[in-house]
Amino acid sequence: MPQLHLITDPREFLERAGDLLASRPVVSTVLSTTVRRKIRDAERGVEPDERDWWLVVTDDDASPIGVGMGQPPDAMRRIFLLDLPAEVIDPLADLLLQRGSRVDWVNGARPTVDRFAAAWAQRTHSRTEIDTHTRLFELGTLTPGPPSPGRLREPRPEEYELVAAWLSRFQTEAAVQGGREPDAGAAAVVPVEEVADRVDDHRLWVWADQDQPVHLTGFQPPSFGVARIGPVYTPPQFRGHGYAASAVAQVSQRLQGEARVCLFTDQANPVSNALYERLGYRAVVDMANHRVIPQ
Repeated sequence: MPQLHLITDPREFLERAGDLLASRPVVSTVLSTTVRRKIRDAERGVEPDERDWWLVVTDDDASPIGVGMGQPPDAMRRIFLLDLPAEVIDPLADLLLQRGSRVDWVNGARPTVDRFAAAWAQRTHSRTEIDTHTRLFELGTLTPGPPSPGRLREPRPEEYELVAAWLSRFQTEAAVQGGREPDAGAAAVVPVEEVADRVDDHRLWVWADQDQPVHLTGFQPPSFGVARIGPVYTPPQFRGHGYAASAVAQVSQRLQGEARVCLFTDQANPVSNALYERLGYRAVVDMANHRVIPQ
């Protein structure tokens, strides 16, 4: 019977699960980038959130065969699970209940998240519904389209407040584009200091038309040789001019020289899915985000 290990130290999690994450670095991109960010935060003196946990599932030989995590990233409690053996789903739900864990969202690879959401709902007398169907894509051969007016550049200090406002609106507007009601818990005010940090790390880029920012593309730093693009955001008044296609193509090209490149799409947004497929991205795995609704 596989064994469940809940870990609170991100360094210990990386040590125990690193080989598994490295063996499937594209599928594991969310976990690997999150754990590395938590380790960097700790090195900078940021106090860890005592509610955070990391999951490692091991086989009879103590080798890792499944992983997951429970992270804020805000007032709502979200868990993220990759492919887990079916026989550990019920024990995991029981274990989280015993430790008093709160679960508001269940995100990750299907069918694991579907099974866990059902097990959690049964135990907590709640119900769940899928809020978002996502799809993970990996870049194959990049095929850029015709260039749009303007050029790719990093945001300037005087533009940081604008970029922070765009990042703050990103999740809400993504829900609207996907035909969903925006979730109040998804809205988060991004501070200007965070924008400055990302620009210093060369992880935020704008597409500027006549030197005016009209689009924003960011990415997560490579982990186990994989870089993940996101967010990709064009304000409503600037859509329809191909800015996103040009920006994502150029950022992808820069990253492809040092890493494999991936990104997530909202399956309810046919425009973005078609765009990335035209650029050369190919589907890897479907995921889902379940909302837990108290009865």
